Amino acid sequence: MWFLCVFYHRLLDFRKPEVEALAELFGEDESLQWRLPEHHHNDTPFHFVHLSSEEIAQNIAKRSKYDSFSPHLSSFSLFLTRNGASVGILVKGMYELWGEGTCYEELKDSIESFPDSRKLPFLASDSTFRISVETFGKALTFDEQRERINSLTYIPFDGKVNLKNPDHNFFIMEMDESEENNGLQPILQRRIFFGREAGFADRKLLPAFQLKSRTYLGPTAMDAEMAFLMANQAKATSGKLVYDPFVGTGSILVSAARFGAMTMGADIDIRVVRDGRGPDCNVWSNFKQYGLPMPVALLRMDNNLPPWRSGLNEIFDAIICDPPYGVRAGGRKSGGRKILRGTVDPYTVPEDKRTDHIPSTGAYSLVECVHDLLHLAARMLVMKGRLVFFFPVLRDENGSEVKFPEHPCFKLVAVSEQILSSRYSRVLLTMVKVEPYSEEVEEAARLMHLEFRENHLKWLEEGNIHSSVFKPSDPSQIHADTKSFKDPKPKYRGKYV
Repeated sequence: MWFLCVFYHRLLDFRKPEVEALAELFGEDESLQWRLPEHHHNDTPFHFVHLSSEEIAQNIAKRSKYDSFSPHLSSFSLFLTRNGASVGILVKGMYELWGEGTCYEELKDSIESFPDSRKLPFLASDSTFRISVETFGKALTFDEQRERINSLTYIPFDGKVNLKNPDHNFFIMEMDESEENNGLQPILQRRIFFGREAGFADRKLLPAFQLKSRTYLGPTAMDAEMAFLMANQAKATSGKLVYDPFVGTGSILVSAARFGAMTMGADIDIRVVRDGRGPDCNVWSNFKQYGLPMPVALLRMDNNLPPWRSGLNEIFDAIICDPPYGVRAGGRKSGGRKILRGTVDPYTVPEDKRTDHIPSTGAYSLVECVHDLLHLAARMLVMKGRLVFFFPVLRDENGSEVKFPEHPCFKLVAVSEQILSSRYSRVLLTMVKVEPYSEEVEEAARLMHLEFRENHLKWLEEGNIHSSVFKPSDPSQIHADTKSFKDPKPKYRGKYV
């Protein structure tokens, strides 16, 4: 069945990968087919998607099946789950399209040609309905909306109107031709859609989990919307174990737990995972705040020297993380500068000093960090498990192709760019484990890493990322008036937010 999928106009690269991950989570066997409305650009909020059933379309737009995943949920969390808290964070709604056209005359002909067998069950006298008008890139007055609704008299609605809680919702969606439409490419021709709502999104979830109301925050806490998107691309759900090796204040794990997953995290800074800012302001407090199940464990662990037993493999269903890449926080690994340089030998901390000991750490470049992350995921993820992580990218004016890290165990299934400034962006990489881990595979991965490390841009080395992002490209701009300086690159609203 073809459905009209209407997106929120933000984070454009994340929209389709989220829907594709959720469709697979809810039982869609084959890869999704997409097509654009006539005369529409790829960044339009309107897309047609082919799904095997209306139930999958409903589940993508909302989640209402998790009110029993934990007996410990607070009344606040139960309210969100039972009222269809949003799953498709960027999906506004899914609609069974009854007709479309460039004008209301064409729309009428299209609706009348839609099979009666598909229409009549939703027009019966014992049902209630509501018709709403939505627009993109324009605004309509109340009288204009009423005029458009009254033009649908040729549709045999036999039921009663119910504006508060109808059995069926119908929508007129209109997009006018214009030279510029919320940052989109020019729309060459007006397009009008009419359809029945199959599923809707309730974005009450986002303000409820916004960072400004979070109990425990750090400088690298992941925005709630992005954390939910990452959890969706990882297919976090009830019964799955999700791991974050750079847990920090737990923002990503909070989102995964909200979707029913069991969670586990680690961080090299013991003060973050053990102490926080006190007994009532720590990582555990964030889970308690929302009535979510507590993590299985929070470990003080070095991603460079993980303590997993040699025979321990394939225990995580998903690994979701935001590795430190040196813009807001740099990566650290155990050892300290002198030990890493070999000027002093490793030492044993005396027994009487271990309680309050803070281990020494040294610089940890992003290239080494990502290699260790891929090695961890190849070994510890189950087959078809997902690795979802951010990777920074300098925005090249020449448009040269970016080479991402690779591993023989993984297939890259989604690349979603979030533009952070005119200078750099970060890309969410979603990988699926398709090959089992072995020593032979690990040797091939080591050679791939050496090739990547030899050919990667030098800005990925320790200390160069921050300077590449914040240093003026033209030295003459260092003393220039920052207020008068204008970014030569045009801002693209939908990609920046």
